Amino acid sequence: MVLAGILYTAKRGQNMTKKTRQFAAAGAILLCAAIVLQICARSASGFATWYAHHTYPVLVGTIGRFFGIFPFSVVEIGLYLLIIWMIVYFIRFIKEPLRMISRTFFLAALLFFLYTINCGINYYAVPFSSYAGLETDLYTSEELFELCEYLVEKVNETATSESYSSHKREWRKEGVLAMQQAAREFSCLAGYYPRPKQLTVAYILSVQQLCGIYVPFTIEANFNGAMPNYNIPHTICHELSHLSGFMREDEANFIGYLACIRSGNQAFGYSGYLTGWVYAGNELAKVDRESYLALHEQLCQQARTDLQENNSFWNRYEGKVAEVSNQWNDTYLKMNDQADGIRSYGRMVDLMLAYYKTLS
Repeated sequence: MVLAGILYTAKRGQNMTKKTRQFAAAGAILLCAAIVLQICARSASGFATWYAHHTYPVLVGTIGRFFGIFPFSVVEIGLYLLIIWMIVYFIRFIKEPLRMISRTFFLAALLFFLYTINCGINYYAVPFSSYAGLETDLYTSEELFELCEYLVEKVNETATSESYSSHKREWRKEGVLAMQQAAREFSCLAGYYPRPKQLTVAYILSVQQLCGIYVPFTIEANFNGAMPNYNIPHTICHELSHLSGFMREDEANFIGYLACIRSGNQAFGYSGYLTGWVYAGNELAKVDRESYLALHEQLCQQARTDLQENNSFWNRYEGKVAEVSNQWNDTYLKMNDQADGIRSYGRMVDLMLAYYKTLS
């Protein structure tokens, strides 16, 4: 449609340079390629699964490895530079609309193509539970209580006041090691993992109520370094899990939990178990609030303090931006085969219960 609009405007007398035509044509090719791949992912049986575990790892090993060289979030710096460039470009070429439209169209098509090949297709691959042999089913309140009781015990065993500010390098390195350790148990997680990146301006994520974000344009795992300490290790592993080809949020949550509790690092174990308790505890509170409150009272002081600080932190950022961000995230997930939208994050409990049954 944009290409047609450019051609239509040209016919009405505006001069279209060779370069403008080239940008428009290149944008059209990228857009068509992305659409074809999206259709194949949704309708061609086995395509997305094959792509996620054969083609995507090559992209992670090349694009992800390249951008992983930089110690800072390339996409964050790129975003600031893009905004400045767009403002300057608009002012300079405001009298040449065809030039601006063709290049804007090309940029949008390029980003959509990169999103498709580095993320979008993977949403339709076979889920992690199939590889892990985890059968999610309806569970009883007794089974849920048993899981929560186990998590409280593990939280108390691993509780630590270790801070991210004092262990930045170690925690980022440990995130990669934790994913590699999880891959020894589940081979589908094997592959290259670049170091996770802390955003320089954490406010960008905080105001959207986001702990972290996987960026498909540069294949970077970014996280919010300003949030409470216990949240960070699980978030690091959650975002890195997307680089193993698993995009569904419930699975990324569970893989993050799995990587943390299997890492052997106390801070990571604590983060995994406490995050697991939050999700499982919330589900228990819906069906048996008295049991939930009783278990909550059994949490050690460190865990209760961390949870209180976590609530206080996110409450500071509640507002219109957070509401819009949640609505956008909900719509985005539903568009990518996650019918429950943001509620899909909570399906992590099903996977935790299935995994817990394999331990007993």
